[in-house]
Amino acid sequence: MDRTAANPMTRRSAILGSLLSTLPTASWPTTSVGSLSADHALTAALQALVDDPQHPLASLSLQCIQAGRTVYANQLGRRVIGESQQADLPVTPQTLFRMASVSKMVVALGVLRLVDAGKLDLDADVGQILGLPLRHPRFSQTAVTARMLLSHRASLSDLGGYRFEADVPLRKVLLGGGSHFDGGRSWLAQQPGTYFQYCNFNYGVLASVMELASGLRFDRLMQQEVLAPLGMAGGFDPSQFTAAELANLATLYRKRSADEVWNTNGPWEAQTDNLRGIRPTASAAPGSYVLGSNGTLYSPQGGLRTRVHDMGNVLLMLLQGGEWQGQQFLSAKSVRALLTEQWRYKPDRHNGDHDNGLFQAWGLGVQHFIDRSSSPARTGYGDRLVERGGMQAWGHLGDAYGLVSGAILDPQNKQGVVYVISGVGADPDKNKAAYSSLSRWEAKALDLAWSHVRQLARIKSAPPSQH
Repeated sequence: MDRTAANPMTRRSAILGSLLSTLPTASWPTTSVGSLSADHALTAALQALVDDPQHPLASLSLQCIQAGRTVYANQLGRRVIGESQQADLPVTPQTLFRMASVSKMVVALGVLRLVDAGKLDLDADVGQILGLPLRHPRFSQTAVTARMLLSHRASLSDLGGYRFEADVPLRKVLLGGGSHFDGGRSWLAQQPGTYFQYCNFNYGVLASVMELASGLRFDRLMQQEVLAPLGMAGGFDPSQFTAAELANLATLYRKRSADEVWNTNGPWEAQTDNLRGIRPTASAAPGSYVLGSNGTLYSPQGGLRTRVHDMGNVLLMLLQGGEWQGQQFLSAKSVRALLTEQWRYKPDRHNGDHDNGLFQAWGLGVQHFIDRSSSPARTGYGDRLVERGGMQAWGHLGDAYGLVSGAILDPQNKQGVVYVISGVGADPDKNKAAYSSLSRWEAKALDLAWSHVRQLARIKSAPPSQH
C-alpha cells in the first residue's frame, strides 16, 4: 500500500519537506560531515514527531544554539491549515507565533531594562508606584515588590481573573470594596514573599508598574526597550503589525471541539490568531486609557507574537552576558539577577505549588530546571529536560490555545534551545512523558534538540581525524 497516499498528514509533510529546502535558513558554517549527518538525523526525527498519527502536530519549529551560535534551525508543518478553497501555508523562518507564557521571559527583560535605567527598584513597594495601598488583606505590613511578582511569590492568584476590560482598573480587583474584589479571590492565603504559586496576574500588575515607571504604554514600552533593540519582529498588539507580519502570523490549533472533546482523527480546530492577514480593527487600549490603570490589556502574561529565531536572539544575548551586537543590552548585574534562584521547592516545608513537579525552582521571570523527577519514576512528574537526566538549565515554557513553546538556555555550556509547536492533536493531560510533567511530544522534541546540541559539541571537540 502507498503510505504517502493513504496518510494525508504524511503527504502534506512530504510536500512541505520539499518546500523547506528552498526556504532561507539560519546561516552558520558546517564544520564536518558528522554535523551534516546529525542535522539530517534530527530533521528526520522531528518530521516523524510531526507526522505521528496518534499524536499529530500542526507544526514544529526549532532552533539549537551551541557555543553561543545557532547550529540548527528548521520549520516543519503548517502555519495555516487550509479549509474549503483555502490552501495550506507552511511554517517558515518568518512565521510569528503567539508565544504563550514564554512572553513572561521577554517581559522580565523589560523590567530589568527599567532597573538598569534607574527607573525601577526590584525591592521597592510597587504600591507606591501604582499610587494605591497594594497590600495583602491579611498581611498589611508586607509590601509587594517587583522581585516577588517576577518570581511568583507575591501571593496573587489567577482565581479572580488575569485579564480585565479597559474600564476595570486593577485597584477595583486588588483592593477591598472594589467592584471586582470578589471576596479577595485574587489573593492567596499565604504571606507575600513566603510562598510560590505560578500566576499570570502577576504580569498584569507588573505591566501597570512598568507603564508608570517609564511613562509609556506597555506595548510601546516593550517595542522601544526590548523588541527593537534585539531585532525582534511582532509585539503585543497585532493591530500595529506590518502587512508582512500579519501575513506570516500562525494560527493556533487543537484537535479538540468547542465542547472540549479530543478527536485525533478529526479536523484541526482554529483556537486563536486565525487572522489570515487581516488586521484587527482596534488596539486593546482605548484612546482614553490611563497609564498604569490596567496593565492586563495587552496580555503581558502570554500575548507576545514573534519569531522563533527572535527568541533565539534573547538566548544569545543572555549567553553573552547581556551583550547584543556590540552593545550592552542588559547589565551583567541584571543578567545575574535574572539567573539567580529566588525560590526552590522544599517538600518538607510546603513552600509552594509545584504543579505536579513541573515547577521546582524559579529566578526572576525564568524557571530554573533542576532535573528533578520522581524516584522510582512515575509518569508525568518533574522538570527533567532530557530523558537520561543530568542537565540543569534556565528559561520559560508556554502552553495556550494548542501552542506549546519553550526558550531554554544552559549558561555554563553556552547552549540553548527554542521550540514552538503550533497545535496538538491529542490530549496533553493523557499523554505525559515518562520522566517529566511535559507532554510526550514536547519532552521528545526537547530531548532530540539537546541531544543534537551535545552531539555537535562532541564533534567540535573531537580530533579532525574523527569527524
